[in-house]
Amino acid sequence: MIKNNSDILFLFDAINTNPNGDPDQENKPRMDYETKTLLVSDIRRKRDVRDFLSNKGYAIFVNTLNDTKVTMDKMLESVLDKYNLDKDSSNEEKVNIILDNMIDIRMFGSAMAVGGITKTFTGPIQMTWGYSLNPVDIIKSSSIVTIMNDDNSTFGKMYKAHYALVAHSGTVNKFAAAKTRLTENDKNLFSKALVQSMMNNLTHSKQGQQPLLYLEIIYSENFDGYLGDIRRFIKSEIHKENAIRSINDIAVNFEDLTSVINDMKTKGYIKDVIIWTSQLAKGFKNLPEARMVDLLLPIK
Repeated sequence: MIKNNSDILFLFDAINTNPNGDPDQENKPRMDYETKTLLVSDIRRKRDVRDFLSNKGYAIFVNTLNDTKVTMDKMLESVLDKYNLDKDSSNEEKVNIILDNMIDIRMFGSAMAVGGITKTFTGPIQMTWGYSLNPVDIIKSSSIVTIMNDDNSTFGKMYKAHYALVAHSGTVNKFAAAKTRLTENDKNLFSKALVQSMMNNLTHSKQGQQPLLYLEIIYSENFDGYLGDIRRFIKSEIHKENAIRSINDIAVNFEDLTSVINDMKTKGYIKDVIIWTSQLAKGFKNLPEARMVDLLLPIK
């Protein structure tokens, strides 16, 4: 079981792509238009992780059945049938089946009101909305996209971001992990899936995204706190005044974060810091001393 709280920082860039379309705004990239900041929801990251782990053979509760959206009651019925548990079994038996087999519930939790179960599991792994560290310009595609439905086809425009360096923060909570039975292996699967899912997101609107950095601060067992949103301790440095179009046009300075980490280490609050960086990552300055990990190792 998880015995330590963690803070997470995840950086990726998006080139001529739409990381997270807003269905209420013609599927345009989500934006804070006043600051020209691109936004990406936490749900987008969790969906990518779920889909990737499902493709790798892991059982996922918040998912489709035979590529069809179903109610949670139908999903529960399918799960009980798969694991040979009668629908009249006790709620405790149903919950045990779900937590023992559904890795996404162990990771992200769920508010369940299905099959007689009324229970809320707070997800031990939480991600924030991501935001770009640079002002972003939106491209309105001149090409016409065909959208098929049951009756006919329609036409629409595509919208993409020119370039965005996006940062998510996240946490792992040891107390919530005890309730969902999240393990160290589950957490390791999450970090790998977070990185690898983006590389395998091959839809037309999502191509052009690359994971660049995963950083995790693992706190000591007797430390129950967090730094919180560790994006507050990093600073973006824009290299030029005109439009930003690649990672070469921006740097990220980790000096403040490194200073805070070093101070907390001397107080015994931090057990370990791990980092993965892409070979494409450039301009990351003053990274903290850390144990380097390989998050591209295949998931089995």
